Amino acid sequence: MSTRVWGNNQVLSVGGVLDRSTYRDLRDLVIKTALDEPRAVIIDVTDLQVSAESAWCVFTSARWHVSVWPDVPLILVCRHAGGREAIRRNGITRYVPLYATIDSAHRAVRTEDLEPPRRRARAQLPAVHSSLRRARQLAAEWLTNWSQAEIVPVAAIVVDVLVENVLEHTLSAPQLIVESRGDAVTVAVSDDSRAPAVRHEDPHRGGDTVSGLAVVAALARAWGSTPTSTGKTVWAVIGPENSL
Repeated sequence: MSTRVWGNNQVLSVGGVLDRSTYRDLRDLVIKTALDEPRAVIIDVTDLQVSAESAWCVFTSARWHVSVWPDVPLILVCRHAGGREAIRRNGITRYVPLYATIDSAHRAVRTEDLEPPRRRARAQLPAVHSSLRRARQLAAEWLTNWSQAEIVPVAAIVVDVLVENVLEHTLSAPQLIVESRGDAVTVAVSDDSRAPAVRHEDPHRGGDTVSGLAVVAALARAWGSTPTSTGKTVWAVIGPENSL
């Protein structure tokens, strides 16, 4: 596999065999490439050998994981007609566009309507409790500089939950990502644990205790846990309607 930059797009060329042993690695590689937020991820599958046609759904799975955030388009390229027919036959093109050449895929992305500009900042934090305060400070600085200070209070709560979960439940050093796009702000935290973030209900703790992710779910437009090749990224999208 290889990656290269083409304009604002990332071109991912994949080869070898796609089967149950490589399915997850390929899906996570596509997701990781999308999380870097190019204009689009163009995936050349011409040299990919697929052991069972149902395995083509790896690309719809990857698209589902990035559909809300970072919402980067995935585009397939296959230079031979037989491969394109197999991809269409399995319904992949309902979710992921397919082209015969990288040039045609690149032109299709270039002619799409322009999206609102993204502003993005990230910081690697140490695996220590003081990172909670530092993460809140950074998020407040970035959002204030982007003229979105009204989002700072709710963003601080989300940052607290996501960073604290990494410190409490993993051995990772959290990476904080804050992104602004239009009126939406995404707060994301990456770690090196492959265990997905899920809401846990504890019947022994009583009704007065609310889990952190339950708070995030109540405050945000949407939230999710996206696998990566090295772990996961947990994210939440908030907007003006979520202001406190």
